[in-house]
Amino acid sequence: MSARSFKRKNGMTENESSTSLSELGLPVEPDTTPAPRPRHIADPDQVQQFVIESARLISDSHGEDVIVFDVREHSQVTDYLIIASGTSDRQIRSVGDEISQLAKQQYHLERFGRDEDGPSKWLVLDFVDVVVHLFEPTTRAYYDLEMMWGDAPRIAWQRDGGSRN
Repeated sequence: MSARSFKRKNGMTENESSTSLSELGLPVEPDTTPAPRPRHIADPDQVQQFVIESARLISDSHGEDVIVFDVREHSQVTDYLIIASGTSDRQIRSVGDEISQLAKQQYHLERFGRDEDGPSKWLVLDFVDVVVHLFEPTTRAYYDLEMMWGDAPRIAWQRDGGSRN
């Protein structure tokens, strides 16, 4: 008999029981609620500065079509998305490594995850508050994340005087 069945059978509400069900020798149903995703204890201004510096780093490393979305009002998973295209798998990996170093060394942000497909047509860096997508252009066009997040505000990241992106 499960804990829920025991309570129903004995006319108890979910919160009603002076003795715990495990003390009665009854099985207790495990809590299957997923654990919340870890949030960094980072200053929001510092996170936004990391986003801007990462976008600039991508552009300076010859990344193309760099877009930064502020998805705080649209996503419970992350605050910012950076989407950019690379010109080769080597460049995509190299830029990903540079962003990871920037996060750790200058902003003290730990990377939560990194994933890439086999030939590096798509590399994802997850810093919890910021998710970076680096694509080969054809793969980027296929998944079209800009369309999915198009209603989120874009963050201006270019230096004064403009940029080639």
